[in-house]
Parts: sequence; C-alpha cells; structure tokens
Amino acid sequence: MRDLAARAVQRARAAGATYADARAVVSRTQEINTKNGAPEGLSDSTDQGIGIRVIAEGAWGFASTASPREEAVDEAAELAVRIARASATLSAGGVELAPQDPCRAEWSADYESDPFSVPLEKKLALLLDADKRMRDVPGVRVAAGEMTFVREEKSFASSEGAEIVQARLQSGAGIHAMAEGNGEVQRRSYPASHGGGNANRGYEFVETMDLPANARRVAQEAVALLSADPCPAKVTTLILDGGQLALQVHESCGHPTELDRVFGTERSFAGTSFLTTDKLNELRYGSDVVNLYADATIPGALGSFGYDDEGVPAARVDLVKAGTFSGYLSSRETAARLGIESGGAMRASGWSRTPIIRMTNINLAPGDSSLEKMIRETDDGIYAVTNKSWSIDDLRLNFQFATEIGWEIRNGELGRMLRNVTYQGVTPDFWGGCDAIAGEDEWYPWGLLNCGKGEPMQVMWVGHGVAPARFREVRVGVGADED
Repeated sequence: MRDLAARAVQRARAAGATYADARAVVSRTQEINTKNGAPEGLSDSTDQGIGIRVIAEGAWGFASTASPREEAVDEAAELAVRIARASATLSAGGVELAPQDPCRAEWSADYESDPFSVPLEKKLALLLDADKRMRDVPGVRVAAGEMTFVREEKSFASSEGAEIVQARLQSGAGIHAMAEGNGEVQRRSYPASHGGGNANRGYEFVETMDLPANARRVAQEAVALLSADPCPAKVTTLILDGGQLALQVHESCGHPTELDRVFGTERSFAGTSFLTTDKLNELRYGSDVVNLYADATIPGALGSFGYDDEGVPAARVDLVKAGTFSGYLSSRETAARLGIESGGAMRASGWSRTPIIRMTNINLAPGDSSLEKMIRETDDGIYAVTNKSWSIDDLRLNFQFATEIGWEIRNGELGRMLRNVTYQGVTPDFWGGCDAIAGEDEWYPWGLLNCGKGEPMQVMWVGHGVAPARFREVRVGVGADED
C-alpha cells in the first residue's frame, strides 16, 4: 500500500498536478451486539482502497479506487487531475496551502491486547454476563450490550516528499437497560450513551470498564426513573458529569471552532459558526476558569493520531484561554487564509472520502475543585448525568440538552432522583456561568464514535477530555411546568 500511494502521487504529477497526496488505507471492523440474553448481531469486515487528492490549475480534485491494481491507481490519479481542471473553470481563485515541512515517519497506537486476537466466545460471555445481571432486576424490559473494534493502517505520500505510515486501534463497549411503566420508558447506559466507552487502545480498555459489575446498578436506575419526579422548570445551578460535559464541549466548542464552517465551505449539513474571525482573541467565550484546547497527542484518547491526512504532525492548539476565544481547528488551506500554521485537523473517514476539518481531542482543562466539593457548595441545583439527546442551532449558539438521569441538590447534598432532565442556554452565556471545574484526578478522555459532518456523510472518532463542572444561572426543565 505504501508503494501504491507513492505511485499515485507520481502519476498525478505526470498528469499535470502541481500538488498531489494519496492515502492508502486498510481497515478491519468487528461489531458485536447482544440483547435480552442472546447474540443479536455480529459483523467482521475488511476494507481497503486509495484516495488521491490533487491541485491542478489552482483547484482541488479527488478520486479513489478500491482496486490495488497499478492500472486502477493510475486511472484514479488521472481522473483526480481531470476533476481539478474541471473545477478550475468555476473556481474563484487558486488554492494556497500553509507551508509544511514534509515528514517521513511511522506511528502506532499503544495497546496491550489485540482485540482481534481475543476469542469471540470471551467477548460474548462478558456481554451476556452483564445482560443477565440487568435482566435479573424486576421491571427491565430490554437489556443490551455492544462491542466495537477497528484497526486502521494508513500509508500517506505527497508530492512535497512526505511518507507516513500509521496504525490506529479503536476498542469500545457499553451496556444499557430500558424499563417501561407508569406511562414512561426510561433508559440508563454505562459507561456512556451513544456507543459506550471508546479509546485508541486494545481489549484491555474494555476490561477496565468492568461491564458486569455495573450492570445491576444501571438496571436499577432505569427502573427507579419510572417513578422518579420530573425535572422541575426553573433557573438554577447545574453540575454536569463528564459524559454529558463531553458532548457539551463537542457541540458548543468543537464544531464552532472548525475553520471551514467559519469560512462557509462547510455549511449545508450542519451550519456554520458564530466564532467568526473578527472574534478571534476578542470574544469573551466563557469565564476565567474555562480553558479549552485541541490535542491529538494524548496517549490512548480516541481523537489521537500521529499525523493528519495532510501529513501535518499532531499538535495542541488552544481554542479558549482563560475565557477568551483564541484559536481554531484548521487545515493547510484554511490556515493560509489566516496566515497561521495548520493545526493538523484534516481527516477523512476512509479512503473514499476527501479530508475535511475534524475535531481531534477537544478538551476542557481541569480546575481545582472536585465533584464532591461542587455539590457541597451548592444550596440549590441539579446534578445531570449521561447524555440522552441534544439540539443546537446552525451557528452553534442556542442549544438544548437532555440527560438520562439527574439528582436534585439541596443544602449541599444530593436529594431526590429526577427523570427527563433538560437544560438550555446560549453558548457564551452558558460558559460564562462556569465557576468551578473538578481537578486532574477526575479528568477523563471520553471517546465518541459518531461525530457526523460533510456530504457525503463522514462519521469520525473524536475525543473529549473533561472533568465534572458547575454552571450558574441555567434554565432547566424545558417543557415542564414552572415551579
């Protein structure tokens, strides 16, 4: 595959490209699902191909092929050049790339146990053990579990001289229980909703989650939610757990800092961004304790890699410093428009897709508090846990979230359980109300498998390192009757 990538670049240059790069990718994906005491689904597939991106006559062109034949690679390279020339007839101006020293390197994720070497029987036994423990709780209607493993090997070459080989390994698992009664259907998930917990690690990561040990609690909470009081409607103090805060960061910081959204080259699927370039280093995004940054170098985090799909090394980029908006997720092309270096955020979901700006690990830096201390300091509030749903406008300003479960906080202690917890806000106002963040010992890099962007759709792995945090003056109980 390394030789094919180099050949594709050479052929594109011979056909008239002024710049060319190629990604040859081989991937294997295994998915295991269980439901109510039995295997529900199993898939194990491999995929390979090569994507070729070129600049010719000042415009981009892209083509790909699943065939490893040299003739097919040559044809795809020549097609990419023809597409670029056709695009040039409608292009408003030539493409400019931020300078980048070509890298020649190899990178691999660290892991202890290859999940593809672990017997299927062992994986199923773990999921079915957790399944049985959930179904042993009276009132549970559905008990389900899942595991997902992906190995991706990628060879990158460019006409500037880059030669990079990378290997990533994604491992993840999760369980959930659903209960029905009293006119309600409630769900509890562990360790997170929307795909469970995921990391750039091996099977040892799945074992650390200890799904069976958490199964009974998950099921009991699902049943208890059926008779729990609804979330009251009021303005109050809100404390978010890490799983919910990870999605809050994702939607209200990660997406709006994508520079292609700001420039309007990515807008049709999920809108643009309120973080326009005139706000850089000027806008008060949050309070003084809010520090957000992208970092693709965190070991084991799902959004980590060695080099992006333009050959730019993984890096840390500050997005919000002490509450002030300070940076973007960028590509070489968008960085050139601002006169900065690329932040290394160009990634494609596979060989058949052209790279676009994607989140890496978008993190909220830890503070000096703790979850226990934040609760103890709160006279009246709500502790909200595990995302259930989300909605945010196309500028990433106005949002509404719901969590699977919550607890009332009264006089510094957790009180009654609450169901259907919702909250809403406006991004700068919400982050401006953040007055406390837990410390490093509670900071954790959550992994999300389902970040969607682009047309055709590209689904990407991303990470979010966060610790629980507290927000003042938040409207909760959207849709409920006011107290």
